[in-house]
Amino acid sequence: MNQPTTFDDPRIAQLRDTARRAVREHIEPHGDTWEAAGTTPHTAYRALGAQGLLGLCHAKEDGGSGLGPVASVVFAEEISASYGGVAEALLIHTDMSSTHIGHRGTEAQRRRYLPGMLSGELICGIAVTEPEAGSDLAALRTTARREGDGWVLDGVKTYATNALHGDVMIVAARTDPQAKATRGISLFIVERNTPGLEIRPMARKLGLHSSDIADMVFTGARLPADALLGEENRGFHAIMENFQNERLVLGAMAVGMARRALEATLAYVKSRKAFGGTLWDLQATRQRLAMLAARHQAVAALVHDTAVRAAQGQDCVREVSMVKALAGETVQDVMRECLQLHGGAGYMADCPIERLTRDARILTIGGGATEVMLEEVAKRLDEEYFR
Repeated sequence: MNQPTTFDDPRIAQLRDTARRAVREHIEPHGDTWEAAGTTPHTAYRALGAQGLLGLCHAKEDGGSGLGPVASVVFAEEISASYGGVAEALLIHTDMSSTHIGHRGTEAQRRRYLPGMLSGELICGIAVTEPEAGSDLAALRTTARREGDGWVLDGVKTYATNALHGDVMIVAARTDPQAKATRGISLFIVERNTPGLEIRPMARKLGLHSSDIADMVFTGARLPADALLGEENRGFHAIMENFQNERLVLGAMAVGMARRALEATLAYVKSRKAFGGTLWDLQATRQRLAMLAARHQAVAALVHDTAVRAAQGQDCVREVSMVKALAGETVQDVMRECLQLHGGAGYMADCPIERLTRDARILTIGGGATEVMLEEVAKRLDEEYFR
């Protein structure tokens, strides 16, 4: 069967139920422990892998379900409504790193890595960002040169999600220093025990505590010839192509986080006694939440419509960029207002809204800052768009 192109597909309803049950059974009982530990363990990946939740966007011939962007969005919404750090770790694995192997790997590479990644035995991550190259991918300086029958990597990656406890990383490096900046980058599959690779833990983040990040320092790191992933010097294009799914999923994360915040806040204001009644009895409270709910639904509709477009194979760079910008900014407003309605309780570390607010903050930064996304939209606006 073809992948779902609507959210009314029975397989999508079943997936949402499965994902919600997985969150309830396998994540929520352990989330606080993982937050304190600073990582999401292999047991979480294996539990979700056993239910087929780690291969939604992977082809059936590779062991995935082949359900595509609509399924990825649903999974991201549900997993993000629990612990943002867990969601970040899992979605980096499912939709932002292992996808490179699924899309561009040789048959041998897919056979070697994907079964373990889809089962949760292997954790995958991606390392693109560098100390002086964030949203400007063309500025990256890590190099890979041919030597003998393999490659040698030198350079530093930072903010590498899943690097600390993961097994395999997708690493971008410059393979042709003479080429135009966007035409001399390649991708490599790097295993954690690679000689010449040092993984250094980074300082604790503001949020997403159960998603580990690290610096990756390559000093004459030796890789075999078959570590090259995809076509040499075409890595920039591979990254930009995968960014579309990544940014769509990040928009879905914002939808899931905002939904959880609104649910928690509605329950709180209906129970919080104040001024002879509850906070919900105050018109200002009701209208504030009503507007937030309307904005949340509008963003969710944009995310879902864009997922359908992507599933249909449409060129939707403009819409994906809109999703990333609007969803990321909207969830900040939702969190700020919801924390305010919680009052002093919302400022305490044991309150879910405090954690949600911290976790959501990354969504205007990671995967492409809002400002970069708005430029992508602006480049694709013309008079025809408004007709």
